[in-house]
Amino acid sequence: MPSRPFPAAALILALAACQPVSHPLVPPPGLTEAPPGAPPGTCWGKQVSPAVVETVTEQVQTAPAVTAADGRIVTPARYATETRQSIVEERRVRWIETPCPQDRTPDFIASLQRALMARGLHAGPVTGRMDARTRQAVRRYQTEHGLDSNILSLASARALGLVALPRPE
Repeated sequence: MPSRPFPAAALILALAACQPVSHPLVPPPGLTEAPPGAPPGTCWGKQVSPAVVETVTEQVQTAPAVTAADGRIVTPARYATETRQSIVEERRVRWIETPCPQDRTPDFIASLQRALMARGLHAGPVTGRMDARTRQAVRRYQTEHGLDSNILSLASARALGLVALPRPE
């Protein structure tokens, strides 16, 4: 039986393509801009809360009922359905000062996860990745401290002991 080098080589090449790829730490949406007037060298997260819109549907009389002299309804009233929307709460943009991307390394995120675990807020594994479970724990921690956001604020990072406090001037 003749050997088949081509299928074996194709299999080796296909398996070699299955190697893990390292991705640079890409900040999530909203962590790449700064608010107007932000001090140079600071990093910010942008949290946008959409407007709350209320839709009201009601029946509006377009023609009254026509009645006879004896009170009988000759022609019933006519109605139309009208729908309108109104903004109950305007769209809000909140800027949150954050640790800069170069500081949000896998080691930093792992320390964040351990700090949240120590406070009973993170129950998942320490992965060094800012995954959904970690963001939920960040939100729980920050909500307890008056900031309802899953974007880690610089103030929270400092309070958790992850970022040095600024020196007094």
